[in-house]
Amino acid sequence: MATSTTYTNARLVTPSGIVENGWLRVAGGRIEALGEGPAEGRDLGGAWILPGFIDLHVHGGGGHSAMTSREAIRESVAFHRAHGTTSTLVSLVTAPLERLAEAAGWIADLAEEGLILGGHFEGPFLAHSRCGAQNPAALRAPDRKELRLLLDAGRGTIRQATIAPELVNTNGDTGLDLIRDLVADGVIAAIGHTDATYEQAQAGIEAGARLVTHVFNGMRGLHHREPGPLLAASEHPDVVLEAINDGVHLNDPVVRMLDRLAPGRLAFITDAIDATGIGDGEYLLGAMRVRVADGQARLADSGALAGSTLTMGDAVRRAVRDVGLPIETASRYASAVPARVLGLTDRGTLTPGARADLVFLDEDLRVTEVP
Repeated sequence: MATSTTYTNARLVTPSGIVENGWLRVAGGRIEALGEGPAEGRDLGGAWILPGFIDLHVHGGGGHSAMTSREAIRESVAFHRAHGTTSTLVSLVTAPLERLAEAAGWIADLAEEGLILGGHFEGPFLAHSRCGAQNPAALRAPDRKELRLLLDAGRGTIRQATIAPELVNTNGDTGLDLIRDLVADGVIAAIGHTDATYEQAQAGIEAGARLVTHVFNGMRGLHHREPGPLLAASEHPDVVLEAINDGVHLNDPVVRMLDRLAPGRLAFITDAIDATGIGDGEYLLGAMRVRVADGQARLADSGALAGSTLTMGDAVRRAVRDVGLPIETASRYASAVPARVLGLTDRGTLTPGARADLVFLDEDLRVTEVP
């Protein structure tokens, strides 16, 4: 029989609301039971217990970049776990096909080991006009054979890919073709780094796209005569919007607006780069030189935003303290919604039978422990 551990005197954030003076029992890596009231066990002194965070979009952290090596991915995952991320989808920036294929192999190794959920190709089939910090020299027109090469390199562990749906290749392949191929392969198609109009984004969604990569960033904006991808996505109840809630990529009132526009359909992401947790200085994001100052990562040449230095723990904390969302909503956007995006039914909530991926927060909503 598996040894059990009971945590007591805690505030539990559950799908049905906050349980004050709660207790939660773990056995065999699963949540066995939870409830309210006095119980015997480890007294958490009123700490918050939230389900572990699930990051759909992270490039590195703790001084380690996913584009560098297999071990660098391992180290960056360990860094983010200490800040509450218990499930990670590793993102790769645009690079030559051979480099992407090599990195996809590292991801496959670590996914098969069980360390990560899999990989996300953020490119190379993106719009030059909205490339942001992606290497413009490595961007490619949509090509079904090249997509197949990249997916095969990931050995079935690529879970997500970002596509600009409006792109067309001279060989006849289109961004919509790539979205359909991804969906047929069981991969989540995301719309991002795109200059798509409302109608083109709608076509991408009709082709099967179910995610928007870091909404507002790297895409045509919301305009009263040109509504763009955001409004197209907001009208489809199955489409989830990634949000970088660092106060830089999205202003706090914009996050509140997104919560009203697509309630229950935001997924907090970090889009974190290797500088996260290290501090200001100069770094590389793929082939692009990045300068971090006051915690903001920008391309050294153009000043374009180049990922973030955010952790999921900080994203949740500022969602409550700065944006003004209820902690239950912030928790849902960091755990349950990304779990739903990936089709993971075994995590993302504090419910009996779920994985015991837990995060403890103090009164100030700072991560204190990831047991």
